[in-house]
Amino acid sequence: MDVKSAFLYGKIEEEVYVCQPPGFEDPDFPDRVYKVEKALYGLHQAPRAWYETLLTYLLDNGFQRGKIDKTLFIKRHKGDILLVQVYVDDIIFGSTKMELCIAFEKLMHEKFQMSSMGELTFFLGLQVKQKKDGIFISQDKYVDEILKKFRFTEVKTASTPMETQKPLLKDEDGEEVDVHMYRSMIGSLMYLTSSRSNIMFIMCACARYQVNPKVSHLYVVKRIFRYLKGQPKLGLWYLKDSPFNLVAYTDSDYIGASLDRKSSTGGCQFLGCRLISWQCKKQTVVANSTTEVEYVVASSCCGQVL
Repeated sequence: MDVKSAFLYGKIEEEVYVCQPPGFEDPDFPDRVYKVEKALYGLHQAPRAWYETLLTYLLDNGFQRGKIDKTLFIKRHKGDILLVQVYVDDIIFGSTKMELCIAFEKLMHEKFQMSSMGELTFFLGLQVKQKKDGIFISQDKYVDEILKKFRFTEVKTASTPMETQKPLLKDEDGEEVDVHMYRSMIGSLMYLTSSRSNIMFIMCACARYQVNPKVSHLYVVKRIFRYLKGQPKLGLWYLKDSPFNLVAYTDSDYIGASLDRKSSTGGCQFLGCRLISWQCKKQTVVANSTTEVEYVVASSCCGQVL
C-alpha cells in the first residue's frame, strides 16, 4: 500500500513555520509566515508525524509493535498472524489467512487515502517472485541497470567476484582514479548486497579505499561487475516447507587486513534452510591470537542470533 495524502494527520510537537509560497503572498501581510498545523508531505517532520499517527491507529486496532524492529506490527487472531511492515509511506503486509489481509486493507482505507498495489512483486529494487513452494528474491533488473550505467554490458565475464591470491593494499604509489566514479560504483554495488551475500566481503574491502582510490582498487571493483555480468540472476530462495530452527555460522580471517593488522569477521544466520542475515566486517580490536579472534567472532554472532 502507498500513502497518497498530501497532508499527514497529526499535530507537530514543535512549532514549525514556513515562508509564504511565491504567488500566494498575503498583500496585507507580505512579511509574515505561516504556522504549520499539520505535517506537510515533504517536510522533515512529515515521516515522524505520519509514523506517530499510524502507530496510534494500529495499536488501537489490536496490533503489537515489534520489540526489535519498531516499524513492524503484529496481530494475532485464532492461531493466524498478520504482519505489517512500514517503510516511510509504503506498507507491506501479509498473513497466514487471506481474510486478515482483506480486513487490514479495508481498515487502512477507513482512515487514510491509500492505494493498494496488489501482490508484492517489486519493492525498493528487490524483485519478489511468489510461488507455491516458496519465495525468490533477486535484483537482476537492478544488476542490468548498473551494468548499463557503468558500461559493463559487453565485457568478458569473471567466474569469481575476487582473486584470492591478490590481497587489496593501500598502494600509495599507484595511479589515482576518479574518486566520484569509484564511490558511485561502490554505492551501487553496496545496495546489491541486500540479496547478494556472495559479494559482501569484497565489497567491504573495496569500500575502505574510497578516500583515495587507485587503479589497482578500481580493477578489483571492475572484476565484481564482470562477475555480475556472468551471474546476474542469483538471489535468495525461501522455501515454504522448512523447519524454523535457528542456525548460525561464523568464521574469521586472522590479521586479514594488512594495513592495521586487524582481523575480519564473517557470519550468516539461517532459519531452517532460509538465509535471513549475514555480516562481514573488520574487527574493532587487534587480536593477539587466533583464539581471541574466534572468541570475538563468536560473541558477535551470538549477539546477532539473540
